[in-house]
Amino acid sequence: MTDRMSGGDAIVQSLLQHGVDTVFGIPGVQTYGLFDALARAGERIRVVGPRHEQATAYMAFGYAKSTGRAGVFSVVPGPGVLNASAAICSAYGASAPVLCVTGQVPSEFIGSGKGHLHELPDQLATLRTLTKWAERIEHPALAPARVAEAFRQMSSGRPRPVALEMPWEVFTATAPVTLAPPAAPTPQIEADPELLAHAARLLRDARNPMIMVGSGAQHAHAEVLELAELLQAPVVSWRGGRGIVADDHPLGFTCAAGFKRWAHTDVLVGIGSRLELQWFRWPNLPKDLKIINIDIDPAQVPRIRPTVAVTADAQAATRALAQAVMREGVRRPSRHEEFEAVKAETLAQVRKVQPHMAYLEAIRRVLPRDGFFVEEICQAGFTSYFGFPVYAPRSFVTCGHQGTLGFGYSTALGVKVGNPGKAVVSISGDGGFMFGVQELATAVQHGIGVVSVVFNNGAFGNVRRDQQQRFGGRVIGADLVNPDFVKLAESFGMAGYRVDTPPALQACLERALGEGAPALVEVEVDPRSEVSPWEFLMPPAA
Repeated sequence: MTDRMSGGDAIVQSLLQHGVDTVFGIPGVQTYGLFDALARAGERIRVVGPRHEQATAYMAFGYAKSTGRAGVFSVVPGPGVLNASAAICSAYGASAPVLCVTGQVPSEFIGSGKGHLHELPDQLATLRTLTKWAERIEHPALAPARVAEAFRQMSSGRPRPVALEMPWEVFTATAPVTLAPPAAPTPQIEADPELLAHAARLLRDARNPMIMVGSGAQHAHAEVLELAELLQAPVVSWRGGRGIVADDHPLGFTCAAGFKRWAHTDVLVGIGSRLELQWFRWPNLPKDLKIINIDIDPAQVPRIRPTVAVTADAQAATRALAQAVMREGVRRPSRHEEFEAVKAETLAQVRKVQPHMAYLEAIRRVLPRDGFFVEEICQAGFTSYFGFPVYAPRSFVTCGHQGTLGFGYSTALGVKVGNPGKAVVSISGDGGFMFGVQELATAVQHGIGVVSVVFNNGAFGNVRRDQQQRFGGRVIGADLVNPDFVKLAESFGMAGYRVDTPPALQACLERALGEGAPALVEVEVDPRSEVSPWEFLMPPAA
């Protein structure tokens, strides 16, 4: 059916065609036509307006990482896009389906260099360096097909951010528009049965296989556990793979526990993972290690250089590999008791990372099993990579290898918008939290019930430790002057608490999560008491 509509309406109606229910955005003069169309869409699309463009994109990132659905955001062109670029990079690195919808200068000024408002030299080229795919919509009638292609790109192969830009005047220009149904995803690459058979033979002969999972295996949690049970292999997660196998399952290993099995490993199975632990963090590569890598991205093959490279969707390929292993007659006795002992030994060791292990354990006691925990670049965040038990896929939300300081609170708001019925706890250091402190206003304005835990040690703690230990104690740029976080929270209209013990944090969290409203808990930390987590993140060579 063809109707006359504006460019903004054509985009909004196309988003509705693709099941979009939320847009995070800050309007500006170049995108007035888009936001007017969103206003006229009424309750069919919720518009959440943050206070900074970076937060806008990080909220979309959190929505996407926690739900598996596309997170959509809109910012003005030029500086708006550049402000959002850190989050776009994070979505690219963490393989998140995020759609950026931005404006452009008027068509006649594109590429002119005349200095029109928010002109960025070749903005589309900039977007293409940050995204999987980006395109311009030069006419309202082109919007349905371009939006459909954006969603096809996000749903085919490796999910990553995409972007659409529309010139200023096209948002309000009208023309006959025919809406398009969602495009079918590109057929996934099917796993090569010969490679699967080769992999199954390696696993048949393996004495101590290990499975390493990343965010590309989040949707394959059942298949991963089936394979692990067949092989009696520990499943080791690093950031993006947390929760694929629950940490209270005998085969669910953190990176700290997994390292204890590393020297004995003869076959490593990577599933949807960059295998960062293997090539970067863990020393002493086991002799004659064989690597089987399952990944949907063909570009991973030359990066990882595995013994067997299976290019395919993690869920389908892992299921097929389990079947191939069964055909090889693999039946192994349970090693659950052995592995539980390894995990217990590891837990006893990592509990020395105080006070943060005690605080993380307090959070875990309160947070429901399927509640969301959003990490951040801080001492508690680093410790959470191995010290915070995770029980459900997608429930540990991370920025991945970008490690963007300050991403956490904004991302957590997007997580809560996408999962309104579940508890969401965000942790931050005092330094990182101040990157997005203005989003306290967003939480209150939109009733987004995230509980933020801010660990205040008066510094960029990791920087200060490195300067003290590696650069002769010359501390520069690391010490911070902070506001009164409790009064700050209250000034925005939310509850604020201050604690200095794990039991007090637990009590505050129980109250705050029970109320379901935005809240902030400041945890006072004496930096002299902090034990470094790094021996478990970058273990020393034996």
